[in-house]
Amino acid sequence: MKYEKMNQRILKAVGGKENIESVYHCATRLRFQLIDETKADDETVKEIEGVLALVKSGGQYQIVIGQHVGEVYKEFCQLMEEGDSSQVEVELQDAEEFRKEVKKKKITNSFIDVISGVFTPILGMLTATGVIKGILALLTATNLLSSTSGTYQMLSIVGDCFFYFLPVFLGYTAMKKFEGTPFIGMAIGAALVYPTLAVITSGEALYTVFEGTIFETPVYIEFMGIPVLLMNYASSVIPVIVTCYFAAKLERFFAKKINDLFKTFAVPALTILISIILAFLIIGPIASFASNILGAAFIALFDVSATLSGFLYGALIQVCVMFGIHWGFVAISVNNLATLGFDPITIAGLASAFGQAGIVLMIMLKTRNKKLKSVCGPAILSAMVGITEPSIYGVTLQFKKPFILGCIASGIGGAIIGFGGVKQYFYGTNGIFGWLQVINPKTGFDSSVVAAILACIVSFVSAIILMQIFGKDSVPDTK
Repeated sequence: MKYEKMNQRILKAVGGKENIESVYHCATRLRFQLIDETKADDETVKEIEGVLALVKSGGQYQIVIGQHVGEVYKEFCQLMEEGDSSQVEVELQDAEEFRKEVKKKKITNSFIDVISGVFTPILGMLTATGVIKGILALLTATNLLSSTSGTYQMLSIVGDCFFYFLPVFLGYTAMKKFEGTPFIGMAIGAALVYPTLAVITSGEALYTVFEGTIFETPVYIEFMGIPVLLMNYASSVIPVIVTCYFAAKLERFFAKKINDLFKTFAVPALTILISIILAFLIIGPIASFASNILGAAFIALFDVSATLSGFLYGALIQVCVMFGIHWGFVAISVNNLATLGFDPITIAGLASAFGQAGIVLMIMLKTRNKKLKSVCGPAILSAMVGITEPSIYGVTLQFKKPFILGCIASGIGGAIIGFGGVKQYFYGTNGIFGWLQVINPKTGFDSSVVAAILACIVSFVSAIILMQIFGKDSVPDTK
């Protein structure tokens, strides 16, 4: 195996199999949930060849690897399966102990851990389909493809399929994160986007509840005399996650109470029956109202001063990435796309990758250190397609001032994005592919698209100028 030695050293340094509650990966990091972090040797981890950095944040032990983290993770899992196979199911053996540990954590850490655990497995597909939607918007905006053509319809299905049925996929990852059966979560998600719901809500309402308030909702059906507030759960985020949280608890409860003879079918049957009914009667409507309020609140914040808000988000997002706490913004972005159809908030960080790339370019031109130069080239390419960890951990952060200058340059780009009223219409990545996200699928190119591209260019150029003026002496030029 290509990364066998590195993985063996990582496994030993984090305290061995018996100290690993769970492990998964995001775009650049191995994210461990350790039973006891004090058993991990931080300094040894940092010294392992191939490890860019170590971050302990959000209740996770994060080892930054780089873009090849997927290959490393795959081999690490194979290493975990060797020897005592009982260690493969550590999370089942130590689930009760782990839950006690979670209660001791700060709420913020638990929240970040849950969000990253739920969204990390789907980000690749979410980004991939988002890029496809962006390319489709580009083709129609340039009149290369008609929105009435069969080709457009087929490509639209490819781009929409994942996001439309997002509750199904989130049901899987959420239940897995909450230590339940993933297929129960998928069933819950499928129920929320059941096709018949669209037929029901297209008919005449029986009556309306909460009239005259922001929660006014028509009632089309009742369940045992109780009004069912049917919402549009396609592409929704919060309802399925909250429902799965309760479903996981119900499943564990029934698993303890029901005789083994009936457990195979009775536990999932009772779990989905109660969970789905609760989802439609209580959890779904409340979570949907909360989603709408959350989206409106952030829109209101940007309305106060889009330029200032854009600057702050653009300048600070890389700091959040550095600590691995940017997952909360991922949830906000996906929620806004589902409830509003666009997101004007997280798109303010689009230029941040260009800010870091400009700084790294200047460092590469300045230094005569061959090892540092060899890191800079790939880091710049990674940043240009939206992956900034190699730039941050491999280059700018070790010199401190360049990292700060990169954040300032990113903030300048974010301010332009905020001022220009740029909105994100699909979930995607930063970097040059991020330009596809800002093309309005209905109106095509407008001034906001120009503002987004201009912001990235200005951020890149600002980084070069700031580095030339304030950071030229911050990088050693020794060989």
